[in-house]
Amino acid sequence: MDEKTPLVGTTADDKLSVSTGETVKIESARLDEFSHLPVNEAKILRDQVEFVQKSANFFSFYRYATAKDIAMLCVATFCAVCDGCARPLMTVIFGSITETFTRYAGQAEMYGSPYNGTSYNGMVSNGTYYQTNATYYEMNNTSIYYGDDYLSPDEFQRRVNKLALLFVYLGIADIFLSYVAIYTFIDRGEVLSGRIKEHYLRATLRQNIGYFDRLGSGEITVRVSADTLLIQEGMSEKVSYIISNGTMFFAAFAIGFIRAYKLTFIMLSIAVFVLCGSFYLLNRMAKYFGMALEGSSAGGTVAEEVLSSIRNVQAFGIQDRLAERYDQYLAISEKWGFKAGIYLGLMTALMWLGVYSNDALGFWQGGRFIRSGDETVGGVITTLLAMILSTFALANISPHARSITNGIAAAGKIFSTIDRESIIDSYSTSGACLENVKGDIELSNIKFVYPSRPNVTILNDFNLKIPAGKTVALVGASGSGKSTIIGLLERFYEPLSGCVTLDGKSTRDLNIRWLRQQIALVSQEPTLFGCSIYENIAHGLIGTKYEFASEVEKRELVKEACRQANAMTFIDTFPEGLDTSVGERGFLMSGGQKQRIAIARAIVGDPKILLLDEATSALDTRSEGVVQEALDRASKNRTTIVIAHRLSTIKDADNIVVMRRGVIIEQGTHDELLTKKGDYYDLVEAQKIEQQKKEQEEKLEVADNEEEGIELEFVQEATEEDGLLGITREKTNKSVSSMIIASMPVKRDPQAEDYSLWELVKFLLVLSKPEEKYNIMGAIGSSLTGLAYDAMGLLFGRSVQAFSSPDYDFMSSQIALYSGLFFMLAVVQLIVTGLSLTFFAYTTQKLVRRIRLRTLKQMLRQDIRFYDKDENTTGSLTSTLSQDAQFVEGFGGATLGQVMNSTMIIITGVVLAIAIAWNLALVCCACLPLIIGAGFWRFYVLSVFQNTTKKSNQIAGSYACEATSAIRTVTSLTREDDVMEHYHAIIAEQGRKSKAASRRSAFWYGLAQGTQYFTLALTFWYGSTFIRRREYSLFQFYVTYSTILVGAENAGIMFSFAPDMGKAKSATANVKKMLDTMPEIDTWDTTGKIPENVRGDVEFRDVHFRYPTRPQVPVLRGLNLTIKKGQYVALVGGSGCGKSTTIGLIEHFYRPLKGEILLDGQNIQDFNINAYREQIALVQQEPTLYSGSILENIQFGTTRAVTEEEIIAVCKQANIHDFIMSLPDGYNTLCGSKGSLLSGGQKQRIAIARALIRQPKVLLLDEATSALDSESEKVVQAALDSAAKGRTTIAVAHRLSTIQNADVIYVFEAGKVLEQGTHQELLALRGKYYELVQLQALEGSS
Repeated sequence: MDEKTPLVGTTADDKLSVSTGETVKIESARLDEFSHLPVNEAKILRDQVEFVQKSANFFSFYRYATAKDIAMLCVATFCAVCDGCARPLMTVIFGSITETFTRYAGQAEMYGSPYNGTSYNGMVSNGTYYQTNATYYEMNNTSIYYGDDYLSPDEFQRRVNKLALLFVYLGIADIFLSYVAIYTFIDRGEVLSGRIKEHYLRATLRQNIGYFDRLGSGEITVRVSADTLLIQEGMSEKVSYIISNGTMFFAAFAIGFIRAYKLTFIMLSIAVFVLCGSFYLLNRMAKYFGMALEGSSAGGTVAEEVLSSIRNVQAFGIQDRLAERYDQYLAISEKWGFKAGIYLGLMTALMWLGVYSNDALGFWQGGRFIRSGDETVGGVITTLLAMILSTFALANISPHARSITNGIAAAGKIFSTIDRESIIDSYSTSGACLENVKGDIELSNIKFVYPSRPNVTILNDFNLKIPAGKTVALVGASGSGKSTIIGLLERFYEPLSGCVTLDGKSTRDLNIRWLRQQIALVSQEPTLFGCSIYENIAHGLIGTKYEFASEVEKRELVKEACRQANAMTFIDTFPEGLDTSVGERGFLMSGGQKQRIAIARAIVGDPKILLLDEATSALDTRSEGVVQEALDRASKNRTTIVIAHRLSTIKDADNIVVMRRGVIIEQGTHDELLTKKGDYYDLVEAQKIEQQKKEQEEKLEVADNEEEGIELEFVQEATEEDGLLGITREKTNKSVSSMIIASMPVKRDPQAEDYSLWELVKFLLVLSKPEEKYNIMGAIGSSLTGLAYDAMGLLFGRSVQAFSSPDYDFMSSQIALYSGLFFMLAVVQLIVTGLSLTFFAYTTQKLVRRIRLRTLKQMLRQDIRFYDKDENTTGSLTSTLSQDAQFVEGFGGATLGQVMNSTMIIITGVVLAIAIAWNLALVCCACLPLIIGAGFWRFYVLSVFQNTTKKSNQIAGSYACEATSAIRTVTSLTREDDVMEHYHAIIAEQGRKSKAASRRSAFWYGLAQGTQYFTLALTFWYGSTFIRRREYSLFQFYVTYSTILVGAENAGIMFSFAPDMGKAKSATANVKKMLDTMPEIDTWDTTGKIPENVRGDVEFRDVHFRYPTRPQVPVLRGLNLTIKKGQYVALVGGSGCGKSTTIGLIEHFYRPLKGEILLDGQNIQDFNINAYREQIALVQQEPTLYSGSILENIQFGTTRAVTEEEIIAVCKQANIHDFIMSLPDGYNTLCGSKGSLLSGGQKQRIAIARALIRQPKVLLLDEATSALDSESEKVVQAALDSAAKGRTTIAVAHRLSTIQNADVIYVFEAGKVLEQGTHQELLALRGKYYELVQLQALEGSS
């Protein structure tokens, strides 16, 4: 079946159909998906999800330029224009020198004897200038008139010296002009692209949530990191090159018309042909490149989705299957990229056809004009060179034009988002702001449908009143519409009909930003940002009167909020306290710790309205009681809406609303609903929490008193062992973990490796091995095009020599011959260049695809410790995956062809020149190191610069990814301005670092450009001395000049690709480093024992463990566990005590510092990692689904082929089958990116079905039922109980009602087992477990 993109609900090919300037839905396969709805309702949904794809143009790049930017760019443009005029001026000087040379050589041939320094045709010469009357000479019946002047050798030398000096002046001017133009364009490109990045992120943050339901954050990362870089390239130094070459093109024509207008008009035909052909080919190339970009963007979303759920990917061993899915988009990108490459090759080939055809036509027609007396040799040569230069200018434009077209293609997508008007705009200043908010909320006649699922009605004619200052609890099955109500109150979505009001005012009429600042939200799966605990909680002060308070006052408010949320107990155990980093998306914190930080963030700003969406679902029992009490206090005198599956948390609510499928079936207080004995009563029975209120309060009071002592003891123990010096309680020795870490050898970090250029080239050659024959053919083709320059030099030398002949018949026959050879050379170049660049385009696209796929596979190969490092965030890895392969193109395609071409020109040109005129050639060759050295030094400077800016780009990309992937949290906190402030600082710092490197790069480029003129001056001056003494003929001189000087010019062209090659070198090094990174736990390792006849005995023996990224914090401190075959074992304890870590160690995500983990008596490190993990299935606390259908997600649970009956059976066990069948597409229903189209409970049940299809010997449940409502939980728990029979099951649970039937319950405290036994045994002990049970008020303690 066709692969579905996570961005859209359509096939990849359908998605990539191109349309411009028309309304484009994000989901193109369902253009009529809203057609079944009334027109007004369809419009509301369409407004939330569709956008207008706008076409960009070159000037779109500069939409954010200030007056200063424009002034600087105008100066740079002027300098680039002057730089472009320098070359055509060079042709005038060149023509004048050539005329002087041919005239001097013609005199010698006329008079028949060489100058000997004393006599000239019988007349005494003392170095003065002689003049005779005008004279006609007869030679072979042809009349030749030489005019009145004769050049003496000294006068000849003086004229050449004067003209050569003009080359020097041009060179000095060109150095300055090139430097100013290049530096300014690079610098402004950096600045303006930074602004575009900021505007794009700002525009993305202001979009309504419906827009994100179909857009993967990976695509946003690709846009921010890769596409904005394409825009930067399209507006940086490439613009200067194009302006210079464009000016050169027109200036060359102007000079041609001035010197020989007839010849110029004739030669204009070739330029028109080349221009028209190039325009057509350029358009085709841009179209195909845009389509290639679509494929890589969709692939980026898949990659981001996979990398962000790496634990799940490795647990189920689905790395290869997800990599194959990613490869499907790479195949699309490769297909269109290759087509774009073909057209680029044809365009370059057309340029060379024009260059050599110009030579053929110019010499042939020029010879005729000389014979008829209409033109002079100087006029013809100047015009010929000017026309060649004009075509050559177009040839130079073509490679750089691709950067412009790529940038325009990327800009179209970027600016489409920037210009999209969000139907719910968080930056809007319109709307009322109420002076006094009471908090009366009413939902009247609400009909709601999610824009991403228009076939499913969530709420229908829904009515609910929430009085000010009251607490209302929403209860019901997953998918009943509870979370939807919160989304409507936050105005994440628009209802199809009806109205949501606050204090009698419709929320549509209120300012959206102000509205959200009155509301605090704690979500079911809390999102933290990659900064310190303090900064995360301080985000809750945005929009409050404390937003701009002093740092001291803010810190006190944060501390108080932490105390209320029971968070200070674990924060105080961290060495850095509140300043401890939570890691990307809070991964360094446990679920309960994240939840408490999120609660502190919600209550710190004293909000008017509090929304709690399963706010305590991830908390352990001990924490929950205290936090719930804090929430109860926080909800006093403010409107509070609570969504809860644990009914014990909402018994005191003023109104409990029971919902089913978007309809209220009953409401009232806890007691009123129990009296009715309706649905709520059944839910209460399912959770077993019915008992007298008085007993509950007494037990809670006792538990709270006990808890204070326990917490104090826990903190004291943690402080004693976690001290900065790692002192144990005896305060005499270091802890076991500390000593092990101290004794560990320092491992070589492959990221610190510095690769030479040759190593990187070899690496790429090895990667390109499958396309070796195409690379060889491309190299041969490029080499042949290089040899064409030598042929051109020979033909040019012969043609100029023919012009010096006094015999016009002889001249005409020679010119006709060489013109024919020039045209033959043009045709050969057309064919060879087109083929060679097509070969290189093919190999380059194959290489880019291979690099992206191998890099992703290598990333998925890494163990979990790799992902714990700060530099390896999902955003930076996705950005690396997108950028590095793209930059490697700088070593391939057009660039590689030009490098091969230039290298061959230089080598063969030098050899040919030395063979023809060795002493003149040696002097010319001495200039080559200057030109090549300046170009190479620029390449080196850029290479170093790329390494320093890569980290900045990764930081910016990662930050943007983090913000957009947590868009609900960002908008709820109205953090948009705060996010933009941080992002601006990152971009500004990146720009500051870039300036020095840009200056150095521009200087070396300018020097390389100017040196070419100096070389010309030296060549003509030194060559004239040989011509003067008759040591060399014109043929020898011009062949030497053409081969070496044109070679030098091409060396300059080669290094104009230095930025591309600099990026390519840096990117190739990054790819090689990634592929060289070997994980400690390697899923590619085929060694190790294969587990056979696994029983399922699991044992921990004295296991010590600390996370590699936080070696100062002990997690497990000598853990001992014994789990027998078929046992159902539960792990309980406080947040951060090591329960989830234990699950991670069983999955072999990490290796313990000390001790052993055994399966059936064998150390799990001895097993083959993949074969071992096949025996285990994991259901995580926060379920992970992938874009694609529900069926595909369940199939991810196993590598074997499964029948439809098996899938239906496990779905029934997980209580999800009926829901799936109620959907229009059944099992083929799309889950959306990361399962975004399903509720939390639905995702969890699909995750359970995925685990069951695996038929594991060991089942790991990390809060597997925490997201389920009571109705479903009972059925699912029974299913899990039955699934556990015959296999070992290890469950981490905070909700003790789910594990009271466990065979053994282990109670964790500070990384060790504190108590163990059955439910009844532990109750009899009246210890820690007894306390936890009392807090959850479980029945049946007797």
